[in-house]
Amino acid sequence: MTPPKAPIDGTATTGDTPPAVSSCLEVIAIRKDFLAASRARRQPTQSMLVQARKRRSEEPHDSTAIRMGFTCSKKVGNAVARNRAKRRLREAARAVLPLKGRPGWDYVLVGRAETTAARPFEDLKRDLIYALTKLHEKR
Repeated sequence: MTPPKAPIDGTATTGDTPPAVSSCLEVIAIRKDFLAASRARRQPTQSMLVQARKRRSEEPHDSTAIRMGFTCSKKVGNAVARNRAKRRLREAARAVLPLKGRPGWDYVLVGRAETTAARPFEDLKRDLIYALTKLHEKR
C-alpha cells in the first residue's frame, strides 16, 4: 500500500477528508434556482455580474452551505470561450466565497464578453470581493 500524497500547498490533511472549502460550497444546477437568483440583488463589475440572494428557511437546501452557479451567454463567444470563462469564474469563486460569502446564500456569477476570459486572475478575484462587499452592505 502506498502512502497518501501530500497536498501541493504543503498543508497536511487527515484521512480521506477533503479540505474544508469543499464542504461549505455547493453548485447550483437547477434552472429555477438560477431564475430566483436573477430576480434578487445584483452587482456588476468590470469582469462579471454577481447575483446574490439569501435562501428562505423553508427551502430544502442546507442552510449552512454557500451555493454558487455560473453562466455565460453566447455573447461571450463560442463554446470554448464560454467554458474557459466559466472555469475562471469557478476558480475565483472557490478562492473567494469561503472567505467572503455568507452561509445560506446563493451566488450566480455571469461572465462578460471578452473581459472575463482576458482579465488577470488576481483582478478577477478582486472584482468578486468588491461585488460581495457591495451586495452585503447594509441598505
